[in-house]
Amino acid sequence: RRARLRATASKRWSTAVRVWLAAGRMPDLPPLLPSSARTMGPPRTGAEQASWPPLHGIPADWRVLGIETSCDDTAAAVLTGDGRVLSNVLASQAEIHGEWGGVKPDAAQAAHQENIDHVVDAALRHAGVNAEDLMGIAATVGPGLSLCLQVGCRKALSIAAKYQLPVVAVHHMEAHAMVTRLPDPATGAPSAVQFPALILLVSGGHNMLVLTRALGDHTILGNTFDDSVGEAFDKTARLLGIDAIPGGPQLERMAAVGDPTMYANDLTVPLSKKHKEASYTCDFSYAGLKTNVRLLVEAEEQRVRAQYPEEEWEVQLQKMRCNVAACFQHVAVEHLVNVVTRAVKQVKASDPEVQHLVVAGGVAANRTLHARLQAVADAVGWELVCPPLHLCTDNGVMVAWTGVERLKLGLYDPPPPQAADLTYVDVRPRWPMGQQDYRSKARIKRR
Repeated sequence: RRARLRATASKRWSTAVRVWLAAGRMPDLPPLLPSSARTMGPPRTGAEQASWPPLHGIPADWRVLGIETSCDDTAAAVLTGDGRVLSNVLASQAEIHGEWGGVKPDAAQAAHQENIDHVVDAALRHAGVNAEDLMGIAATVGPGLSLCLQVGCRKALSIAAKYQLPVVAVHHMEAHAMVTRLPDPATGAPSAVQFPALILLVSGGHNMLVLTRALGDHTILGNTFDDSVGEAFDKTARLLGIDAIPGGPQLERMAAVGDPTMYANDLTVPLSKKHKEASYTCDFSYAGLKTNVRLLVEAEEQRVRAQYPEEEWEVQLQKMRCNVAACFQHVAVEHLVNVVTRAVKQVKASDPEVQHLVVAGGVAANRTLHARLQAVADAVGWELVCPPLHLCTDNGVMVAWTGVERLKLGLYDPPPPQAADLTYVDVRPRWPMGQQDYRSKARIKRR
C-alpha cells in the first residue's frame, strides 16, 4: 500500500495524469478501433501531437468544411485557410423544442438527420466549391448530446472517406474560444488574441474559466458546481413566460425596462463571501439562484392576484416579471464578474504575460455582461475580446476555423478507408477541455 501511494504521488504519475486529462483519455491505451478502421477520436494534444506530413498548398487556397451538430442547431461552414468565410449555413430547431421548454434529444437527432445533407450541400454550394476540392473536414466530436454528435460526425466521415480527406475532431468549447482568433472579415488583419489568454466560456451547457497557453493546452481554473449561467437564463426566461429558445435575449430585453433593485433582498449573489471557499476558488453556482427565482415568481404572482383587481393583473404581472428579469440578470452577471475578477488576479500572479480576456459562448452576447467585463479588463490593462454576435451561439464557422488551426499544426486524422463502417462513431458527449486547477472544487464531467 505504501508503494502504491508513493507511485501515485510521484512527479511521473502527476505528469501522466495531466496528459490524460488534456487528451480526454489515456494515450497509451490501444484505440477503440484498429487504426485502419478508426472513424473518429479526440484531437491530439500535448504528448499526443501527431507528426503527419504538412498539407500541400498555401493556406489561402485551402477550403475547409466545418460541421456542428452538438445540440439543437445543424450548422456547416466553409472557410479558407487564411480565415475568409465563404459560407455559413444554419438550420435552427428553436420551434421544435419550444413546446418542451428545453432541448429534447431524440427530436434534436431527428431534426439533424433531416437537415444535415441539405445544410452541408448549401454550405458547399454557397462557397462555390465541390466536396472533392476540400483540403479537410472538421466536425464537433464533443462535448454535447451523443445522439446529435453522431449525425454530424457520420456526415463528415462519409465525405472524408469518399474523397480521401483528412479529418479534424473538434472540441466544442475550444471552438467557441478559437473563433475569437478569426481574422478581421473586413480587412483580413489577424486577430489580436494571443496565447496565453484567460477565456470565459459561458453557454447553455457550460460555464468555465480556462487559462489557454496554446491550441489544445488548457487549464480549467473554474467550473460550475451545478448549472451554467446559460441554463439559468433559459429556465428563468421560461418562468417569466418566455417560450423562445434560447430565452436569454428576450429576458435581456425585459430586464432593460425593469428595476434591478426591486428584489435585492430576495435574489442574492451565489457563493457570497460567507461561503468558506469563495475567497479563492474560481467556481460558479447557479442552481440556488434559479430556485430562488422560481419561489419569488410564485410568491409575487399570488401577491399581485390578491392585491389588484382582475382587470389589472396582466399589467402588474408584466411589470413584476420585468423587475424579476432585471434583478436576476444583475445578480447572475455580478456572480460572473466577481469570479472573473478573482481569476484575473490569480492569472496575473501566475502568468503575467497574459494580455487578453476572451469571452465566448451564447451568453457572451449579453450587453450587460460585456460592459461589466470591459471594466474588469480595463482595470488591469487587458484587452477584452468577444466574437461577433452572430458567432456567439453555435455555428459552423467556429468548427471550420478550429479545423484550420489544427490542420496547420498537423493535428488531424488521416482519411478513413473508403469502405469504412460508420455504424460506430467515436464521439465524446462528456469531454474535459483540459486539466483542472488544484483550487477548483467543481467536479468536471467526464465520459
